[in-house]
Amino acid sequence: TTLSNIIAKEMGVLTVGVVTRPFRYEGKYRVEQAGRGIEELCKNVDALVVIPNERLKFVSEQKITFQNAFEVADNVLRQAVQSISELITVPGLINLDFADVCTVMRNAGYAHMGVGRASGKDKAEQAAKMAIESPLLETSINGAHGLILNITGSPDIGLEEVEVAATMVQEAAHPDAHIIFGAAIDDSLDDEVRITVIATGFEENRPGKMPEQKPAAGTGLYTTAKPAESSAAPAAEPAAPQTEAAGGGMDDDVFGPIMDFFDKKKRR
Repeated sequence: TTLSNIIAKEMGVLTVGVVTRPFRYEGKYRVEQAGRGIEELCKNVDALVVIPNERLKFVSEQKITFQNAFEVADNVLRQAVQSISELITVPGLINLDFADVCTVMRNAGYAHMGVGRASGKDKAEQAAKMAIESPLLETSINGAHGLILNITGSPDIGLEEVEVAATMVQEAAHPDAHIIFGAAIDDSLDDEVRITVIATGFEENRPGKMPEQKPAAGTGLYTTAKPAESSAAPAAEPAAPQTEAAGGGMDDDVFGPIMDFFDKKKRR
């Protein structure tokens, strides 16, 4: 962990850390050591995503072997890094660029990064729920002041589906959150929709805690109790410079291009 601190600080570039927290049964010393390392690392990176190994049991209703559990954790780490890079490198209908990522993640502290994938009926709603409250993270986007939302679907994704997913994310964040929206079409997704959410700027620089989750019978999805509304006063806006983003905010000007696109596809 010490080496990571030095590298991140001396490079002077946008640095995002994605780390795991040990199982509790690994012992008090190891858990506390990891906690100190995470706190120190957070001071020396722009944003930090923490994945507790303890939550690997929420991945599936099926039995997870000890070996598979670590494979799942490694895959989550890979997915986190890949999702951030693809936001910048993969062209879309409404593109996101490096400036957008910097706007949300520069000097942000703890971050929530969720990816939701779903198909079939209510796919957009289910994917949005998974991204907002990832079963592998101990956080949700509740109260986030900075947020990137990217929706990727097949060419026949409906306008209403995009609206439902975007609205769910918007309502979960802080009322005054700076939201950057992106959208892309991927022919290989067929009936699937993929939603990526990166949230920062939490109250007291701490991500919102996840409500208790239980696997939903026969679905592999997770039912979540509705989080209580925060009574805390809104925190000040993050210190990061709010540059004009290519994606814009969650207003009619942002949704205009994607609405026109989907309307044209529907008329065909």
